[in-house]
Amino acid sequence: MRPLRCSGDEVSPARESYDGIHLADFRFEQDFACAGQAVVTAPAALVISDRVSSSTSLMSARSSRCCDVVSSLLGQCETCRPRASPSAAFPHVTSHECEATVGYNAGKIEHLPFIVFSHPSRLACFLLAVIIVLNFAAIAQTATAPSKSQSRLALQHGQEALKSGDIVRARTEFGKAVRLTPNDAEAQSALGWVLAQQGETDAAVAHLRAAIRAKPGFVEARLTLVSVLSQQGKAADAEEEARAAVKLAPDNAEAHRMLARILSQHPGDEALSEMRRAVQLAPGRADLQDDLGNLLAQRNQFAEAEGAFKEALRLQPDLEQAHFHLGVVRLQAQQPDEAARELGKAIELAPQDAVAHYYMAKTLIAQSKSADALQELRKTAALQPNWFELQIELGIACQHSADVDCAVAAFGEAVKIRPQDAEAYNDLGLALVQKGDAAAAIPKFKTATQLRPEDGTLRGNLAIGYMQRADFDAAITELEAAIKLAPDNASLHYNLGLAYKLKDQLDKAVPEFQNAIRLQPDLADAHYTLGVLFWQRGDFDKAAGELQEAIQNQPNYAEAHYTLGTVFKQQGKLPEAAASLREAIRLQPDFAGAHTTLAAVLRQMGDAQGAAEEAKAGASITASSNNLQSATFATNSGKRMLGAGDMDGAIAQFRSAIRSEPNYAAAHYQLGLALRQQGQKDQAEKEFQKAVELDPHLTVPQ
Repeated sequence: MRPLRCSGDEVSPARESYDGIHLADFRFEQDFACAGQAVVTAPAALVISDRVSSSTSLMSARSSRCCDVVSSLLGQCETCRPRASPSAAFPHVTSHECEATVGYNAGKIEHLPFIVFSHPSRLACFLLAVIIVLNFAAIAQTATAPSKSQSRLALQHGQEALKSGDIVRARTEFGKAVRLTPNDAEAQSALGWVLAQQGETDAAVAHLRAAIRAKPGFVEARLTLVSVLSQQGKAADAEEEARAAVKLAPDNAEAHRMLARILSQHPGDEALSEMRRAVQLAPGRADLQDDLGNLLAQRNQFAEAEGAFKEALRLQPDLEQAHFHLGVVRLQAQQPDEAARELGKAIELAPQDAVAHYYMAKTLIAQSKSADALQELRKTAALQPNWFELQIELGIACQHSADVDCAVAAFGEAVKIRPQDAEAYNDLGLALVQKGDAAAAIPKFKTATQLRPEDGTLRGNLAIGYMQRADFDAAITELEAAIKLAPDNASLHYNLGLAYKLKDQLDKAVPEFQNAIRLQPDLADAHYTLGVLFWQRGDFDKAAGELQEAIQNQPNYAEAHYTLGTVFKQQGKLPEAAASLREAIRLQPDFAGAHTTLAAVLRQMGDAQGAAEEAKAGASITASSNNLQSATFATNSGKRMLGAGDMDGAIAQFRSAIRSEPNYAAAHYQLGLALRQQGQKDQAEKEFQKAVELDPHLTVPQ
């Protein structure tokens, strides 16, 4: 299990498992409500769970009321422009210029830490509206002091600059307003927001505090300060300001909500009480119901959480995050069909929501739709390529689907994102070994061992790279060093025994296999390999004993049944040999050697007809295997030609592979890629469809 870590702005969750729902991302989204003509909400706070460091990333998503409010005041934001924004462990979503959102990322859904994220850009609509509501009337009044008149004019120019998206000019104008009238709360607040938007949080805090000193009852500025303090990781200061805001404006739903989010990192029910109060003050706000559902989910009160999400959807049927959260809750409740419906609706409403695609992939896995799940993971990676955990999971999924090139590409992206992550380099090295490219794998494993020199497992994997290159001396050196670091690792002893065996140093191999079995008695491979070694030595009784141990620990071990049958044959135990060989064939019907050996046994037993049938089956499988080998060779050759730009040569090789083995899915797939590059889209599509028909794990590339 990987501990939580931070890298730059990004808070990353533990990589706990990729097979189940071990990560849940309940995202809070903040809207803006109106009381008469006044905006009474404030930007969202950022609260940091005690499970992660204070470095956080930012999230934004969708909101409709912000656009409505600002559109009515400014005539702007009728069409919100998309803005990409990452979340903490998960990327997020397309958001909009005129939106305000808060999200939290959770570890295991059974125990949800509450992490709220905020980005200064979310304050834009709020502050614009506040500035206009508070200042336009003042600007219209007759100023008695020239400096104040000039300040108001500068403030107005700054607001106009924000309307046009010119934040640099806005900062200049707001700065001018502050210099002319340092005690103008609205000017200080406006400049504080711009500075926060530009990442200058310390300066932003200074100006926001100046605004509050000038106007202690300026609740909106205080709540903006809460957001910036939270962004800085100053949870205690943020909580103090949020409590002050609630005291100043006890009927302000947004103040209660922000305080609830900050308190959610603490034990007790105060956070839930504050969120319920926010809902009571604004019962018609769907976003508050969604937030309430998130808090309830954090406390494992899933039934009540589901009710809150449903109420949010009753109030606002197109609230994407409520569909998303309801889908995740239903997935956790092992209701994949219902989860798929809700997540599908979330994706329909927000096609660029990477996290929704991610959880749809999880849902499809729960529905045993692995090919569709892989497609969703690919979509997620396309939407959020810098999401480290996603690239790792995509790589693993590609490995499971035998798409090694995809796995190498995904792990390659992961090491670009986190070049100091030893496990990512290890994953990439293993994928390259799986691809048969040990030469490329070895440098990756070396980097992993340099990053984590105390990890014996990583050195053991480096040895595997050397073994694939038949450099057994280097492999033995690495394995001996690895065992010094991890003397109780059975796999390391097994691999060292295998390296000695491949060097024909059997006297050294046997003790290592025995050490592996001592450390892990159910290690079937160690029993099997030791059995083969005894068989090669002519010690048939010991060989049979080890092979039977391998089968006992792994009953579906076809090779062990086959080898045991061969040993029995040599011992003259023909009925036992026939039984073992038949079991090997049952487990692996295309096992040519088992058919051929069984034919010899049956012939010795006087069953001429049975022997002839098995011999015929073995010959047919061997011929087909030869065809497959030819097809594999031709396909690999074509891939190299395609990589070198020889399009015609590559296509010829792929077609040759298909002639050798018409049902070889990889050849059809690669031919489709080549034809697509050549512009023959219709023919390419036919080849892709044939490949998917032959191997459902493959997916048609987008």
